[in-house]
Amino acid sequence: MAETKKYYGTGRRKSSVARVTLTPGKGKITVNGVDVNEYMPYAVLVMDLKQPLVVTNNEETFDVDANVSGGGFSGQTGAIRLGITRALLQMDEANEGKEDSYRKILKAHGFITRDPRKKERKKYGLKAARRAPQFSKR
Repeated sequence: MAETKKYYGTGRRKSSVARVTLTPGKGKITVNGVDVNEYMPYAVLVMDLKQPLVVTNNEETFDVDANVSGGGFSGQTGAIRLGITRALLQMDEANEGKEDSYRKILKAHGFITRDPRKKERKKYGLKAARRAPQFSKR
């Protein structure tokens, strides 16, 4: 029995963490055991999630299985996208010898960089992170 190659990548965004597995297949994407189109409420998010595969022409080459926890849909999408990117880079390292690596393409589109923006903590004396109580002169 031939051993199928699996590539792994972990992505984080806001408070979401995604563990992504790329397996050679037909391009099926599952998130937490559910089809991506059923899991994500907006088609834009699904399109955003697929970007690394589209840019590297691997849309129908790999099956993507993602386990994601924490955050909302937007954060989870970003986490899965970074996970897919890292798995593609791992696959690219394994298939050394090609002149045009995925790293250049993915870097040019800005997929390799992790988005560091997080929710700012609430400060004491304020109503939110920066929202001060209403000022009254009298």
